[in-house]
Amino acid sequence: MSSSFFTQTLNFVTQYTFYSGCVTFILGIIGNAINILVFSQLKLFRGNRYAFYLILESISNFLFHFVFMTLTIFTSIYGDDGTGRFPAWCKLRYMLGPTFAVITYYMICFTTIDQYFSTHCRYNFRQICTIKSTHISAFIIISIAIIHSIILGSFFDIQPLVGCVISNEIYLQYTTFLYYPVLIGLLPIVITLFFSLLAYRNVRRIVRRQLPIVRRRLDRQMTAMIVIRVVFFICLVLPYNICRIYVTVYPISRDDMLRYVIVRLVQAITFSFSQANYTVGFYLFMISSSRFRRQVKYVIFKKLWPRCKQGCCLKNNEVVPENFEESGNHNIKLEDAS
Repeated sequence: MSSSFFTQTLNFVTQYTFYSGCVTFILGIIGNAINILVFSQLKLFRGNRYAFYLILESISNFLFHFVFMTLTIFTSIYGDDGTGRFPAWCKLRYMLGPTFAVITYYMICFTTIDQYFSTHCRYNFRQICTIKSTHISAFIIISIAIIHSIILGSFFDIQPLVGCVISNEIYLQYTTFLYYPVLIGLLPIVITLFFSLLAYRNVRRIVRRQLPIVRRRLDRQMTAMIVIRVVFFICLVLPYNICRIYVTVYPISRDDMLRYVIVRLVQAITFSFSQANYTVGFYLFMISSSRFRRQVKYVIFKKLWPRCKQGCCLKNNEVVPENFEESGNHNIKLEDAS
């Protein structure tokens, strides 16, 4: 094949990565920010364990998008992610990315696990997960993710022709046969799928239990949202993990230009799918739950917008209406009913 074909294909990869990255970044920042606001502002979710996991997942996704945007900027400038050009960035990129990836993946796992136990018909099962155990579990996962990623990134170095790759043979075997296929591949997929199905079964039986109607609605809402989140999590993450394992086992050299171009194209497409995993949560919740749509509308227009208006009024030295307190009390009632 002619060199012009390779050049055009690589240019397409660069353009695709840039524009898909910009779209993912914008949608991800907006969606995760609204998720954080909804799950932290509504009284319905305060003290709720799986809402706490969803907040941490959204924060991790939010921060990840800034790392991802850096890769997009480098790609638009240099035609690649820059890891093969700057030794410090080579290591830092593989410290930051895996940190947020592990946190996000296992927050989804713990969300499904907690959902299963909290909807179980037996009281002693429902008491296994508490707020304290939730905080401890989240702290352990975040700590492990940070330590593991620091060690992982330290083994990356720039090699001639192949770029930023793992230089230690033992750690290469670890990432090839354990990290990518198991820790951020098969294990979170199996955990989320297994416990989400069990939680779904529990919720179908929830009618037989004597529970307050607010609790029943919340359990059904969260289970439906989590199940659809898990389905898309599996579909979006699996292709990139397979591609990543292949690239790790068989590093790409520019000498074999045809293979290099094909792998770069597949990498770009599967990578965009993987990045969508950090974006789609909010939009899946909006599609799958009419109740969540009402909650989002309430938080934005009944809680945030009045505060913004009040802030503008104070800046302009305007008098706040006397009926503000009354409207606030009315909003509290709406919040409890949402």
